[in-house]
Amino acid sequence: MASDVLGQPLQAARAGWRLEHSYTEQLSSLFHSPVSPTPVRDPQFVVLNGPLAATLGLDADALSNDEGAAIFGGNALPDGARPIAQAYAGHQFGHFTALGDGRAILLGEQITPDGRRVDVQLKGAGQTPYSRRGDGRAALGPMLRELIISEGMHNLGIPTSRSLAVVSTGEPVYREQVLAGAVLTRVASSHIRVGTFEWAAAHRDPGALSALADYTRRRHYPDISDAGRPHLALFDAVVERQAALVARWQLVGFIHGVMNTDNMALSGETIDYGPCAFMDAYDPATVFSSIDHGGRYAYGNQPAIAQWNLARLAEAMLPLFDPRQEGAIELATSALDRFASLFHRHWMDGMRAKLGLFAGEADDEALVDDLLEWMHRTRADFTNTFRMLSLAGEADKVVARDAAFAAWHARWRLRLQRQPQADGEVVARMRGHNPAFIPRNHKVEEALAAATEAADMSATARLLDVLASPWDHERDLPAFSSPPAPGGPAYQTFCGT
Repeated sequence: MASDVLGQPLQAARAGWRLEHSYTEQLSSLFHSPVSPTPVRDPQFVVLNGPLAATLGLDADALSNDEGAAIFGGNALPDGARPIAQAYAGHQFGHFTALGDGRAILLGEQITPDGRRVDVQLKGAGQTPYSRRGDGRAALGPMLRELIISEGMHNLGIPTSRSLAVVSTGEPVYREQVLAGAVLTRVASSHIRVGTFEWAAAHRDPGALSALADYTRRRHYPDISDAGRPHLALFDAVVERQAALVARWQLVGFIHGVMNTDNMALSGETIDYGPCAFMDAYDPATVFSSIDHGGRYAYGNQPAIAQWNLARLAEAMLPLFDPRQEGAIELATSALDRFASLFHRHWMDGMRAKLGLFAGEADDEALVDDLLEWMHRTRADFTNTFRMLSLAGEADKVVARDAAFAAWHARWRLRLQRQPQADGEVVARMRGHNPAFIPRNHKVEEALAAATEAADMSATARLLDVLASPWDHERDLPAFSSPPAPGGPAYQTFCGT
């Protein structure tokens, strides 16, 4: 049974909470500190993600009340919660920093009906030992942004943390201006990061480092438990998942925006939706983050940055690979060198699918590269160009007015004719890999403006409804599939802290 901040029981146990705490029970206090959420004035639901609640074994109806809002706002704890803040470090824009959860509090690990273990975390729930003079709070706009983008990513089939609830606090948050406060409830397979391993390595605690590696392997990679070199096998598995994840980002034009090592989860999920955005016109140099002045985390740099981050993980794990430093470095280098080929394989497999190709040929990469070069030169919309190829008659319109595209289109049609699949199979493959709808930046901003400036959640609800079916090519919704009108100001995103 849950208790409010005064210790009075709340009738919320029926909601289905099954919280466990393997992280604190199996890892030392080096990695976590106990902390309670700071109560807020007036917690009120803005959004409760009912479908996600159901997959977690939670009863949304039992939570859709003041008691539920109190839990998700940090004024009450569900039955079995033992709140903590996690400690970790990270390379932020290439510079090592000691960090930790400065405004996030982990309630525990929910055991789902199908046996999965997932973190349930409050974001914006108040100060922690790692707040570094921050207020530990969050504003409504960025929390709704994380909800929209993370749910959009989930529906696109990309591994991601998800958003269970957003609760307004009835209190202001002071940034460059006064904003409405909110708390987001985030669900993730875990919050173990590259930076968590960097934290252990920085403390020169070999026992803690080994325990962290063992715990990560048990939790996320149980299939390698019998590997001859279990720690190296863990690193290999992380490299594989990160290569696949970043390839999926690239295939939908997603730009994370802040690929610091503390934002790379070893589970292989996308976490931290601060200055992220989706690319409209194709340009590998696209950057949206207001603080990324040098383009470190530009779209085209994301694979190389992922490999750079994995190199920091390898450095942290070196003592686990081999007691001899030379041997450890040799093993780590060999494993890390696999990233580029793994990424390329996942990316090319995805690009073939986007073009309706079922098997590989030697010239496929040139076919892809030439299309991307044309898209870059003409500032073609990334999402809609690929979608156009699967829509009857749409590509013909471009062929009629652009000789360069016409030449590429002819090569592509010849390539399709060399495979045995019928046109219907080709179109189905393309439509299953080229979304009709993504979280368009201007539509996200429209929804956030309505929610924060007019307390109108209808635009957010409508956008979430569209994003729930990104592959529905029969749905004619140009307002949600079109890029913004040309000539507008350059789009910028902000970290939201």
